Amino acid sequence: MRYVMPRFFTLEMFAFTLAVLSGLVLLWNLIDAGGNVGLLFCAGVIFTLSLAMVVRLFMDPDWVRARQTDSMLKVASQTLACMDEGLDMQAAKQICSLLLPASAACAVAITDRERILAYEGHQEKDNPAGIPIKTAATLATLQDGKLRVLYTPEDIGLASNASIKGAIIVPLSVGHEVVGTLKFYYRRARQISETQKSIAEGFGKLLNSQMAATAMEEQAQLATRMELKMLQSQINPHFLFNTINTIASLVRTDPENARKLLREFATFYRRTLENSGDLIVFERELGQTQRYFLFEVARFGADRVALESDVEEDVLGMMVPAFIIQPLVENAVHHAMPAEGKLTVTVSGRAEGPDVRIQVVDDGIGMDAETCERILHPESSTGMGIAVKNVHDRIVGFYGPGTEMSVESELGVGTTVTLLLKGGRAQTVAPVVVE
Repeated sequence: MRYVMPRFFTLEMFAFTLAVLSGLVLLWNLIDAGGNVGLLFCAGVIFTLSLAMVVRLFMDPDWVRARQTDSMLKVASQTLACMDEGLDMQAAKQICSLLLPASAACAVAITDRERILAYEGHQEKDNPAGIPIKTAATLATLQDGKLRVLYTPEDIGLASNASIKGAIIVPLSVGHEVVGTLKFYYRRARQISETQKSIAEGFGKLLNSQMAATAMEEQAQLATRMELKMLQSQINPHFLFNTINTIASLVRTDPENARKLLREFATFYRRTLENSGDLIVFERELGQTQRYFLFEVARFGADRVALESDVEEDVLGMMVPAFIIQPLVENAVHHAMPAEGKLTVTVSGRAEGPDVRIQVVDDGIGMDAETCERILHPESSTGMGIAVKNVHDRIVGFYGPGTEMSVESELGVGTTVTLLLKGGRAQTVAPVVVE
């Protein structure tokens, strides 16, 4: 077991210990008539100085509190420095190493929702990083988000004869979601003082604040990257050239249709630029998708591609990030169209309590399981992968935890992309008429 006395007690305990030892030496020499005079003198000086130091410390509590505060601030600063890249296993290990000597605990641990990220101190070998969470109290804290102070092994979820007798378990949260725990374990329940509770709760709040700040910074960076990618993917040179060539070919054969497509083309790109960084009504997003599809119908023919929609009225008025449907429909046209026959793409939207489920379904060529899994992989950076991941990252960034994107596909049958928007109905305005 590795146990280090809290730093803010070091000087006080040293002075007190020195006073006791030197006092015992004095007493022994006074009792023993043949004692060493030099030793007696040295012991007397040390006893006097150490006793004066102890008295000064107890007479000047502000000085003690100042030292304690300074010590805690230094630990806090070092803790924050560990979390530059977020709370991963390496950061968690460094933080536990810092917090262990700053408390009276015999062990400190950090977990996420499923596993131990780091464990330092007593029984460290039995609790390596990466193993699933074992204690019932930790699992309960992850469920209800409540701080727990536990005074028996049974309360913790350990055997009655366990060497750890007490614990403080602090929930770690980002927003309203509990993402992990910070745990302090004690050999004796009486070691859990008000000071220990304050230390545990204070460092829990510190980690929560830093994780929230990291999440906000990541979202800001994501928004910047995604906005650029959206514009780059929407103003696609191949799509631009294909559409212009399609309209040009219709000028002589079907001038009325060419004029109509040219007007829609101008509106399409105006809407694209207007929507690039805003939330828009879902009805407008659907309308923009339908406008895009006009050009694909003109290019391939109505006997080759078709777009259908089945969206509930409530869903039409929901506010959504721009470009969450069109890229998925565009992917279906580019990647799912069979060599012969017709491709039909259907956009549906349903309210499920406070949530909203949106699906883009095609009856195209489909994908095998490996390809289906790969398009959601973080390293997908081209073609279908970047478009799908773009949509996924933006809906998660806007709607928060619980929001999901799933892709199901079968070769020769088709593909279904599902967006589950948590709390989507709360972001709703009255439906508008799409221009």
